[in-house]
Amino acid sequence: MSTTVPGKTIRDPLWNTIHLDATAVRIVDTPEFQRLRYIRQLGLAHLVYPGATHTRFDHALGVYHLTSVALRHLRDRGGVAPEAWEGEELVPYAGLLHDIGHYAFSHALEELEAEHVPVHHEEVSQRFFASQTLRDALAPLGLSAPDRIHEIISGESGLPLRGLVSGSLDLDKMEYLRRDARFCGVPYGEVDVSRLLQGLALLEDPETGAFEVGVHEKAIAALESLLFAKYQMFRNVYWHHGVRAATGLYKRIVEESVRAGLLDPEELIGPTDEELLHEIGRRAREDDGEIAERIATRWLPALRHRRLPKRALELTAADLAGRQVEDWAVGDSPWKRVVEDDLAAELGLESGEVVIDFPAKPEMFQLDVLVERRGGEISRLGLAGLPGLLDLPRLAQQLYATARVLRVFTFERREVPAEQVLERITHPVGSA
Repeated sequence: MSTTVPGKTIRDPLWNTIHLDATAVRIVDTPEFQRLRYIRQLGLAHLVYPGATHTRFDHALGVYHLTSVALRHLRDRGGVAPEAWEGEELVPYAGLLHDIGHYAFSHALEELEAEHVPVHHEEVSQRFFASQTLRDALAPLGLSAPDRIHEIISGESGLPLRGLVSGSLDLDKMEYLRRDARFCGVPYGEVDVSRLLQGLALLEDPETGAFEVGVHEKAIAALESLLFAKYQMFRNVYWHHGVRAATGLYKRIVEESVRAGLLDPEELIGPTDEELLHEIGRRAREDDGEIAERIATRWLPALRHRRLPKRALELTAADLAGRQVEDWAVGDSPWKRVVEDDLAAELGLESGEVVIDFPAKPEMFQLDVLVERRGGEISRLGLAGLPGLLDLPRLAQQLYATARVLRVFTFERREVPAEQVLERITHPVGSA
């Protein structure tokens, strides 16, 4: 009896038909990969955009598809030294597995302090690669395949083709922008993926002589569409006030569950969205502590029934002109929590029921890619752009600033004067 695993064809609403080869089928059939069916791609965005129930599973299949297409385009271009193709056989599976380590509700928990969340999802993926079932699925690629694929995903690989999975031109961005826009029902994430794929090239760095994935000058407009789509999606979807309110409530539930001893941080690795919420609820109901009672009777029901925290204050880049938000107030930190709880007390709320939110994505316009000019010259495109060819990065700081909004959310409706927050978490630009 043959033990050969056949390939498989999957219908996809975005890319129409996705063909999985035998190795991809073995990977997809592992429990580790099937888990991604139950991790929502956009975390809690479905509470604002009802269609945003697509998952990391769908997205990973799309990245695998785009990676396979990109490799075919690069092969068709030809004219590249054989050493540039080293590790080519691993790249599609790196695309397929790039999100294997995601926490429940995707990126939300990565914003918490290290004491509450073990590590970034790309580091967590190493634990999934250690599973015997996944290693068995990758066995036909060689004993070192799991480690080499993980290096590609984490950006630690020296393979020339690593940029298809981790880098300025990685296919993850092209896929999630298109998929997220489609399922949210918004027009912001349109990227000329076809043109970008056709413009990809394996180029030799004129300084080091090493090969890496770059782009031909003719696809620069499509690359600009990728950057602008990213900006629009962050401004209008990922950082929408309702999405950030839901994310803040969810993070507070997990943070307090860890603080109260209901959860060990290591237990955040592995559960799906609903598994984690169910387990937190079960443990909170069985615990007689004050925090557990608050989680079980107020916060979890509020999240499930979409009774989200309210905007008590919202400050745009114009409102923040001349002031710098303290570094400790950008992420989640003990210092920020003290300020939040002081505000809560002043507003007659319980500890934990004020959330200061100022999301950050400094790499939003990150660029580090080789460009093949029409005359054959190869130049490196960085944050300064290339004058007359791609100038959008020069506006990066202004666009990034306009996308960010400082908000104060309260679990019951309140109003907070701007001065009450600004004097505590900002300082004048130029002052220590």
